[in-house]
Amino acid sequence: MGKSPSKTSTKVLPLIPLAPPLAVLPGTTLKIPITNRSDVAAILAKIYSISPTAKPDAAITVACVPLNSPAVSPRDGRLLIEDGKKKAGVAYESDPVNATKKDVFGYACVAKVSGVQGRRQGDLSLVVEGLERVRVRDVVQDRPYFEGELEGVDELVDVANPEFLEQFNLLKQLSRELLALVRLSSILPRTPTVSLSPIVARRLELFIARKDLSEAGALADFMANVVDCTHEEKLRVLAAIEVKERVDRVIEVLQRQISTIQGSTRMTVTTTSVPMPTGSFDIDQLRRLQQEALQRRNKMGAPPGMPGFPGGFPGGGANVGEEESNEIDELKKRLQDAKLSPEADKVAQRELQRLQRMNPAQAEYQVCRNYLENLAEIPWTKTTFDHLDAKTLIKAKKQLDDDHYGLDKIKKRLLEYLAVLKLKEQANKSIDEQIRALAEAAHLKDEKEAKEDEEQEEPQEKPSREPTEEELRLIEKKRMVDKSPILLLVGPPGTGKTSLAKSIATALGRKFHRISLGGVRDEAEIRGHRRTYVAAMPGLIVNGLKKVGVANPVFLLDEIDKLGVSNYNGDPSAAMLEVLDPEQNHTFTDHYVNIPIDLSKVLFIATANSLDTIPPPLLDRMEMIQLSGYTTLEKRHIAERHLIPKQITTNGLHDENLNISTDVLDKIITSYTRESGVRNLEREIGSVCRSKAVEYATAKDTDTLAAYNPVVTLDDLDAILGIEKFAEELTEQHSRPGVVTGLVAYSTGGQGSILFIEIADMPGSGRVQLTGKLGDVLKESVEVALTWVKAHAFELGLSASEDEDIMKNRSIHVHCPSGAIPKDGPSAGLAHTIALISLFSGKPVPPTLAMTGEVSLRGRVLPVGGIKEKLIGALRAGVERVLLPEGNRKDVRDLPEEVVRGVKIEFVGWVWEALGGVWPERWDGGVRGVESRL
Repeated sequence: MGKSPSKTSTKVLPLIPLAPPLAVLPGTTLKIPITNRSDVAAILAKIYSISPTAKPDAAITVACVPLNSPAVSPRDGRLLIEDGKKKAGVAYESDPVNATKKDVFGYACVAKVSGVQGRRQGDLSLVVEGLERVRVRDVVQDRPYFEGELEGVDELVDVANPEFLEQFNLLKQLSRELLALVRLSSILPRTPTVSLSPIVARRLELFIARKDLSEAGALADFMANVVDCTHEEKLRVLAAIEVKERVDRVIEVLQRQISTIQGSTRMTVTTTSVPMPTGSFDIDQLRRLQQEALQRRNKMGAPPGMPGFPGGFPGGGANVGEEESNEIDELKKRLQDAKLSPEADKVAQRELQRLQRMNPAQAEYQVCRNYLENLAEIPWTKTTFDHLDAKTLIKAKKQLDDDHYGLDKIKKRLLEYLAVLKLKEQANKSIDEQIRALAEAAHLKDEKEAKEDEEQEEPQEKPSREPTEEELRLIEKKRMVDKSPILLLVGPPGTGKTSLAKSIATALGRKFHRISLGGVRDEAEIRGHRRTYVAAMPGLIVNGLKKVGVANPVFLLDEIDKLGVSNYNGDPSAAMLEVLDPEQNHTFTDHYVNIPIDLSKVLFIATANSLDTIPPPLLDRMEMIQLSGYTTLEKRHIAERHLIPKQITTNGLHDENLNISTDVLDKIITSYTRESGVRNLEREIGSVCRSKAVEYATAKDTDTLAAYNPVVTLDDLDAILGIEKFAEELTEQHSRPGVVTGLVAYSTGGQGSILFIEIADMPGSGRVQLTGKLGDVLKESVEVALTWVKAHAFELGLSASEDEDIMKNRSIHVHCPSGAIPKDGPSAGLAHTIALISLFSGKPVPPTLAMTGEVSLRGRVLPVGGIKEKLIGALRAGVERVLLPEGNRKDVRDLPEEVVRGVKIEFVGWVWEALGGVWPERWDGGVRGVESRL
């Protein structure tokens, strides 16, 4: 048990009676109005008369004594109340001027006179500071002023009592809660008009927090002075010699005061029609949170005080401030952990200082905090470590081969990138070592200079050291080394562009994020909004980085050709220029973040269905890789390896429950789907699986599993998938003049196929009729072919003399069957030429011979595209020989093995060579033969 030193000695001091409800408590200051107070004037006169003889620094002390109350015992401060009624007693005086000895309370407070305040005669106050609690043993005189014999009292503090500790903690908690409510009242109307400036509130919080158990009595006195007490309550606190009893009495007062403010706050919130910023503020919830926070802090062994909280929050209590402070500390730690770039760190520190000085009730506070949280979430320097060992390339190749069949070009490009990464890693290590060596040399130099000049402050100089020119050059070189390629995969829908990007990320062992650009029409979607806008946020790129949490992920920019065009919201495709420029994207600036972010480590893979809608400047920044549609053979492999197993699992079957043979699969591919990709093929396979699932489930339910047949036959397809949707073009069995088999790359849905060109002649005057939905290019091909034939009619043996016009007395009709399908492109000139010669000469072309190529007016056969698709279609249609332009010899290397074995390919450079290939008996070896005239 602690005990203050004994104060049983007595002394005589002037007494200043105080009018109710005034009372001076130890540690508090009070202004006593002294207008019309002759006794105070007499005391002051006495003081000034003796002051010349006193020491210069001696304190002038008086005793301030409150007047009695009929409800409180003057001896011990007990309430004189029984059954709600006051004890019968003497009526006490409430005016100190008329007070007598019996009106003086039994306890007083020795106080130091600080001075007199007030300028006007009628408005003067005596300022006194309470020093210690004393008992009034006797009043020795009452005129012209009171003098009393005073006895010091011992204050008992039972430090070891756990109940007392609990009461002390409750006192501190209630004190903070009252402070919070008083601050809250300043922003709510109709509450008690007590306003508290943030600085005063902050000081009060610190004062409360710093008090320990030994100072419990002082804190109780202080809070009794702060709170709006009644006269009786103040008398009881003054008379409470035992500290525990005093703390209990102050707690009662605090609880009453808090309840009063809470009641008026609730009334305000419910009755006011104006929406207030704290309209949903729940006082009980705040109190509960405060108690929980206090218990947590006590468990952790921390003092239940209040750590630093900048500014004042009118709407929150001390614990709310504590939470804010903790959040700022946590934010600071997160910013440190984020390893910001030097530029970002400078901005973050500046914003953090602003935040600390800001009042949390301000709207700007949340904006600033959101900004800092965003900065902390962006991966400035954190990267995924590339595990590049001897087996990396082999593993990546296996991963891609497992996920995708074919697509050799893109696989080759990715393996190149991986190989380059391995070499870059070694280059980076050597550059890092050079930078480190330079930095160490500079550091040693700085230390040497600091030793020479002790007055220089080294800690301030260290961070401000600028990198040398050589270091900057090495850093720039490292950035150039770190640059990642920007790939653009172009191809028809369903060819696996998106899933391929995912496989690339898996093969590299990097994080993957997909950004869908389809329909993005606002530039701010990509580059973010300025922070000045309400609800501003970073763009898609920065959000993607925040999501993956590393600076070197794989970003898939899906459907870049569907990006919105220029409108009143800006041009989104123009905003992508900086993102996708390898020379610029190391300083990509998002409007929200407004600090350069390095995107050069990100591997961007964009996908597009067509290049027509991509602006040329954007296209120029990407490395384009064309994905052609899958051939029938590739579709068969994809279906067997990926689609069928996937659909079997999806539809609840097992491998042994379903067997689709190659013939059935080929039939589905050719007769039920016509597309570049494999989405429809997967749907049709899914239909077959569901049909078999019904059969299997029925057989299982009826115990006839033995009769269930897992094999799907060609006959089943008609019942499952319905009538064939597409008829396969097959070569004719018979030949006739004027009909030639051409080749087409994308007849429907990216499938290669054959195309019949039919030409008929009739009597007329040289008119040419074209049908079969031919485009402008094909119409021109017919005209060029006809001109060449007419020009060489005599050499071809089609006319009797050089000046004879073979079209003089006839008209021709050129037709390509399947009139609903538009046909265009420079690929049928050779077939038109051969068809015209066949028609005019009456010689049929073998039906199993097909040809492709464009012709010029000179008779040259020009190269064309889509050779792979055309020849696969030709093989499927039963073609045995194909005439290709000499310029397409290089494309034959890409052909599947089956095609090379199944079709005989002949190359021709001139129409004359083609004629030798069609009719070798007439134009042998491409030599222009001369025969009898027609």
